[in-house]
Amino acid sequence: MTGYVSGRGALNALRVQHDWRLHPPLWRQVDRCTITADRILVPHARYDASMNDFVCPTLTDIHSAAARIAPYAVVTPVLRNDMLDEAAGASVYFKCEHLQRGGAFKFRGACNAVWALPDDEAKRGVVTHSSGNHGAALALAAGTRDIPAHIVVPDGAVEAKIENIKRAGGIVHRCAPTQADREETCARVQRETGATLVHPYADAHVIAGQGTIALELVQQVPELDVVITPIGGGGLMSGCAIALKALKPSVRPIGAEPAGADDAFQSLQNDERVTSVVPYTICDGLRATIGAPNFAVLRDHGVTVITVTDAETRAAMRQLWAELKQTVEPSSATVFAALLQRRGQFKGLRVALVLTGGNVDLDAIDLNLSA
Repeated sequence: MTGYVSGRGALNALRVQHDWRLHPPLWRQVDRCTITADRILVPHARYDASMNDFVCPTLTDIHSAAARIAPYAVVTPVLRNDMLDEAAGASVYFKCEHLQRGGAFKFRGACNAVWALPDDEAKRGVVTHSSGNHGAALALAAGTRDIPAHIVVPDGAVEAKIENIKRAGGIVHRCAPTQADREETCARVQRETGATLVHPYADAHVIAGQGTIALELVQQVPELDVVITPIGGGGLMSGCAIALKALKPSVRPIGAEPAGADDAFQSLQNDERVTSVVPYTICDGLRATIGAPNFAVLRDHGVTVITVTDAETRAAMRQLWAELKQTVEPSSATVFAALLQRRGQFKGLRVALVLTGGNVDLDAIDLNLSA
């Protein structure tokens, strides 16, 4: 079994997940990824809550985001595993965003949005709605600037993620578990506090921040054929698709989505945004409806989507825990489930999988991970 790691502080991050005293080293280190600030050219695109004034971020915005979040975010490692390569029939590169601050990729976009605010807006704080990871990320990011973060959390959210929000200093506001209630509660908190809305995925600053993952990937693994990310609201895939099209147009961007929450898949199939899907999946981080600007970005950048069942996700999660020795949440495992489902399609290719988060509620999950 072999491994691969790249990124600032990667070895320390890995020791959180892997006890080197009990197991032989699984990783080898290669050149570190470096992100430079020499392409900061224009201010970031701004986001309007109505989405009417949304301006799609560019590669320049993503480079600007990389420079803006560099003092706070982790350049996450890329791992490899021979047994998982064999299972997939491909060369698989796992981009470990579960080792990001807050345990999820969401810190990138949240941090970029927080530090893009003018001082007079920032002092009134920020607000968002989130089932967990984005809320915790925004609270952490707000803490780096010493401003308040109001997080609207729907009933039924994973308790471990709610605790992460509280530990990060977020002010929690509960609401009913519907998109309408989330947005209405956000609007009320905005009116009461003057806080700035940082949407979880339909925000240009957030999208640009998530796109920094692709900037790192193309430096860590220059020769890739495919990048697969989970899709919920579409912020992560939007940012990565923008960066990949500009930097590596030959790389195919593919989304992995739960079959029980397949609004992005249906939207791309129908060439119009589908909002009628009622999500039913263990992937709590992927239950959001695809955002209007995100759908447009995915469509315009040639993104395709593979849907996976919860049974396939559980099986993939079990393999990642057992072989990669990384604790990832179900939403993260969808990417490996998609790769295994389409093993023939990706045979012999170099495929990067973004493991988006590791905030697992161990008290609630079935540790047998049976399908």
